[in-house]
Amino acid sequence: MVSDLRLRARNDRPVRPDGRYVLYWMVAARRTSWNFALDHALDHCARLKRPLVIFEPLRAGYRWASDRHHAFVVQGMRDNEQAVIDAARATGVAVTYVPYVEPTPGAGRGLLQALAKDACVVVTDDWPSFFVPQMVDAAARHLGSAGIRVEDVDGNGLLPMRAAGDQVFPTAYAFRRFLQKTLPTHLAERPQPAPLSTLSKAQTPWHVPVDVGAVTAQFPSAPIDVDALSSLPIDHTVPPVPLVGGPSAGLARLHDFVARKLARYGDERSSPDKDGQSGLSPWLHWGHVSVHAVADAVLRAEGWTPDKAGGVKNGSREGFWGVSSSTEGFLDELVTWRELGFNMTSRRRDADRWESLPSWAQETLLSHMSDKRTYTYTYEQLENAATHDPLWNAAQKQLRTEGVIHNYLRMLWGKKVLEWTADPRVALSHLVELNNKWAIDGRDPNSLSGIFWVFGRYDRPWGPLRPIFGSIRYMTSDNTMKKHDCEDYLFRWNGTSSKKPLAAAQPSLL
Repeated sequence: MVSDLRLRARNDRPVRPDGRYVLYWMVAARRTSWNFALDHALDHCARLKRPLVIFEPLRAGYRWASDRHHAFVVQGMRDNEQAVIDAARATGVAVTYVPYVEPTPGAGRGLLQALAKDACVVVTDDWPSFFVPQMVDAAARHLGSAGIRVEDVDGNGLLPMRAAGDQVFPTAYAFRRFLQKTLPTHLAERPQPAPLSTLSKAQTPWHVPVDVGAVTAQFPSAPIDVDALSSLPIDHTVPPVPLVGGPSAGLARLHDFVARKLARYGDERSSPDKDGQSGLSPWLHWGHVSVHAVADAVLRAEGWTPDKAGGVKNGSREGFWGVSSSTEGFLDELVTWRELGFNMTSRRRDADRWESLPSWAQETLLSHMSDKRTYTYTYEQLENAATHDPLWNAAQKQLRTEGVIHNYLRMLWGKKVLEWTADPRVALSHLVELNNKWAIDGRDPNSLSGIFWVFGRYDRPWGPLRPIFGSIRYMTSDNTMKKHDCEDYLFRWNGTSSKKPLAAAQPSLL
């Protein structure tokens, strides 16, 4: 059973026991394993003795829709379809999987309602970012008026988002202290690693195929095929990345990280030349890999048992989990920093706007707007990596090509845009646009936290006061290259290991 803290009724309609099936509307946790929402839908199936229909749609009209994001999701749909087929072969149990790629914006309007018409209940994912909260709100009201119950399930973190009540934590330290006191009671709560494989036809005869062809025929899907993306009305200037989307590729990345990189994560994760990071954020963002699966894999590698947790409860970065320093550091990023973003976005609808920054940060940045800037760049120059700074250009080229930026350089990347833009509010909008358009993990609470950290969120005032930054934390490319090996990184993306400005850069001098 899913914890009450993770479960929320989105309207006051009752479950309809005379419905034909339970409908799982898969919008964020796009996977058939380690998925609390899927577990909850299957609990309904068992109780009601009704089959399961999984509906996974992909809209065409959302902002920043592109070949890059669509390809990653479509690859995941192929994985999910195969997982359902494999489960049916292994167990004799059939689950109906309905993938849908909207061919034009608005073409799928009415499909959810048509599928829900015969449902006992609609279960969906509780995702607190981008357009998803508004979409689920609207669907719950609309379906509720037709007498259909909608429930959403929070599978975003090891800690249920509602465990903190209404509290919004101002710093990672404050959230970490809360986690260390609260998380141990939730560590035993985990989704089923492979819920479809545990089904038994003999025990659950209610698992039968559902014919939804008459419904879906009214809403033809675009091909579930990366090669067919060119026919869709999405941004074709942002191409797919070399990374492959889907649970299979995500889990392969996880297992490779645990086997080859976890032990050296603490020493090498901040060096661009070392490739010591997990690289899991794209699959976490699209719900292809669960944070529970990641935590389980790294803790099993340590021979960890739950009794080892809770060693410290004072907000320290190390000592809570009772594992190696590298694994403690990785779990702090995975749990503390990642779930800190979910804490913010689940409680503040303005989490992606300037006004959500701490007042001290807004004041210090606005008071330094008139400070002289040696360089300023337009959005177009930034997007095209046409600055005087080779390291920044390399980071931007990586973003455009691979859909990611090395995490340490991502902080520098943001700080320099703040430095090179006359109005900090415009700098913020530039970073949000660059991130959400080009990053595979854009539009995510965690990537949003990284951008807003540049402007003072989760940080404190720093002295001495500096031009442009005021009391905001300052970073430079020169110091970054002194602290970390960047020669290979520069050569890979700029074609030279030189730290001197590239001749092609055309800054605007003030």
